[in-house]
Amino acid sequence: MKTSRKRIVVKVGSSSLASPRGGCDSAKLELLVSALARLRSAGHETLLVSSGAVASGFVGLGYQQRPRTLVARQAAAAIGQSMLMQQYAALFNQYGYTVAQILLTRDDFSNRERYQHAFQTISLLLRRGVIPIINENDTVSVAELTFGDNDMLGALVAGLTHADLYVMLTDTNGLYDKPPGKHPDAKRIRHLDAITPEIEALAGSAGSLGTGGMRSKLLAAKTALKLGLPSFIGVAEDPEALLNILAGHGNGTYVGSFVDAGEKVSVSTRKQWIALHSPVRGQIVVDDGAAEALLHQRRSLLLAGVRDVRGAFQAGDVVEVYAAKRLIGRGICRYSADELRDALHSGKRSPAISEVIHRDQWTALPAQLAGQP
Repeated sequence: MKTSRKRIVVKVGSSSLASPRGGCDSAKLELLVSALARLRSAGHETLLVSSGAVASGFVGLGYQQRPRTLVARQAAAAIGQSMLMQQYAALFNQYGYTVAQILLTRDDFSNRERYQHAFQTISLLLRRGVIPIINENDTVSVAELTFGDNDMLGALVAGLTHADLYVMLTDTNGLYDKPPGKHPDAKRIRHLDAITPEIEALAGSAGSLGTGGMRSKLLAAKTALKLGLPSFIGVAEDPEALLNILAGHGNGTYVGSFVDAGEKVSVSTRKQWIALHSPVRGQIVVDDGAAEALLHQRRSLLLAGVRDVRGAFQAGDVVEVYAAKRLIGRGICRYSADELRDALHSGKRSPAISEVIHRDQWTALPAQLAGQP
């Protein structure tokens, strides 16, 4: 495998950082930072998605274990996030690296302007040699607008930044064909081309200190695959671990295939937002000819291919596109629902309304997503 300059997103979970009694284990943090610093020193752009704020802060609230209520977790995060960043800043400073804290919510992804600003900010930090440390803004997140866990946040960040590899560090060295704790003959799966329902069924549940588990990591890897990038799920046991993972010798499971940065398939930031984050305001039903043009001929959606309009959307809103009952994609519509209905029901096609969704404002869902430029 080639190890030319890469952009790597590394996600680490609470279970890999926290001590059983709360707070972060200093030895675990030092090992992680040492491995990240080696990756950065080798010339690779490095981003860290770090859990651990709640685990770091709940002791300060007088809890004996991770709290269950939302308000208690938010309060623990308010205490723990600053503690976590202080530790990271001090450790990375020993290697001569500056870090930047970025706290995101699901709403930052669904709002197109904030999504673009996040991309621009992270890109500038990387150009200046700064290591972004990203976490969900647990203190203000609400249940309906969370990522579920930082595994998915990391996948979305990896897609947003057009990373070459998404690494999920955990306390288990990859996925096994059966629970290794119960079956001594369990075999580790070293590589997966795809995440199938059968593969998902092999995953267990979340641990006590974190919100994720192997299932959430597989779902995050599945999302990363749709965005055109491979993932790794495993452990980092020594300072050279991340370099070994990048070289294809990691202690874990690889998902997808590595390709040279000049050849990799990448989904544009705009199309990622349309496909995964945009609020959908309505639906457009198209005929088979229009579906063929959109999916296979890289053409725009014309009014002639529209058969029905549903919802009350405005020009510039994102709509779902259906061929009969099958969802085939999403796009930014150039006209309001009322304008399209008027054009369809007037009995004649309006010359003022021709191109309904431009091909650059369209993305197929879901299997075709990774094939979009």
